[in-house]
Amino acid sequence: MRNKTIAILALFISFFEVQAQSRTISTVAPLLLINSDARSAGMGDVGVATSSDASAVYHNSAKMAFNTSEYTVGFNYTPWLQNLVDGLFIGGGSMINRINERSAWGANIRFFSLGKIELFDEQAASLGTENPSELTVAGSYALKLSDYFSMGVALRYIRSDISIKSLDTPISAINGFGVDISGYYLSPEKNYGSFNGRVRAGFNFSNLGPKVSYTFGNENFIPSRMRLGAGFDFIMDDYNTIGLTFETSKLLVPTPPIIDKETGEVISGKDNNVGWVEGIFQSFGDAPDGFSEEMEEFTWALGAEYLYNKDFALRAGYFHESENKGNRQYFTLGGGLKAKSFNIDLSYLMNTSDVNNPLEKTLRFSLSFDLGDIYENF
Repeated sequence: MRNKTIAILALFISFFEVQAQSRTISTVAPLLLINSDARSAGMGDVGVATSSDASAVYHNSAKMAFNTSEYTVGFNYTPWLQNLVDGLFIGGGSMINRINERSAWGANIRFFSLGKIELFDEQAASLGTENPSELTVAGSYALKLSDYFSMGVALRYIRSDISIKSLDTPISAINGFGVDISGYYLSPEKNYGSFNGRVRAGFNFSNLGPKVSYTFGNENFIPSRMRLGAGFDFIMDDYNTIGLTFETSKLLVPTPPIIDKETGEVISGKDNNVGWVEGIFQSFGDAPDGFSEEMEEFTWALGAEYLYNKDFALRAGYFHESENKGNRQYFTLGGGLKAKSFNIDLSYLMNTSDVNNPLEKTLRFSLSFDLGDIYENF
């Protein structure tokens, strides 16, 4: 049991260390990078430039100012590593309140359970149970700066406790915080001849915050990230709409340099033992192999969503990460149904990479409720 526990925790951590062939960008608190929103997951994990929904606090807080309902409440559930072990999951809930025509606030809580682990010594005597987990709690605010553009800010508390206390490990729980700064653009509907259309665009600089430490004297970066996206809605008629969205993202964390093993001097790249603010700026130009490696650190995704009468949705998407920087590559499928104020969304992931994905062959579920007054954005 002890070996199995350690193996699961090792897999949990290593999956989110972006695996370069010779250089690894490692961060802590991997929950911050896991998308548990089923709607977004069905479109290749795009979300920064899609229309507002219950998961806007996670993807892009600025979208909340364009929420079409006065209140939106959502819940989601994602099994984790279900092909290997039971009881691991990611769950969460969120709420958005559009205060008036120009502003909104929201809150979000997410929880990552690594299950209940029973420990025994060599004589099969019980050493107790452990419940390693991670938790994030966020509050956000969005304001329209014009009829078509809004900005948002979010403050997020982060707690990660993956220590096994019964094994007397040096790992301790971490507590930290991060800030999101985001923007969202939604154009007015325009006629293009045989169809109408509108443009969407968004950005989010997320999890901007100080370094934290699992072990004394060893500080680690949290996964600060830049997400940029754009999309277009083909409004064929009053019933049929097709939305296409492209998104790219990059960790705002320094790339480890190539170091001489004997002298400890940096041979290529830049020293990554820097503060978190300096690390954000350094991350755009510190790859040892130069510009080509910097480009490999960008992921990209493409998602599509078909809506019928805003009540039925079909979704598909693709996510791509460089083979040298993690090699996460997968197709996704999804669907959604709406009945009055009730929404349900499902998604399914099909791995196309040689690297195992903890969400492979996993269904993600999201429920949401739209309540109160209805807002027309234009």
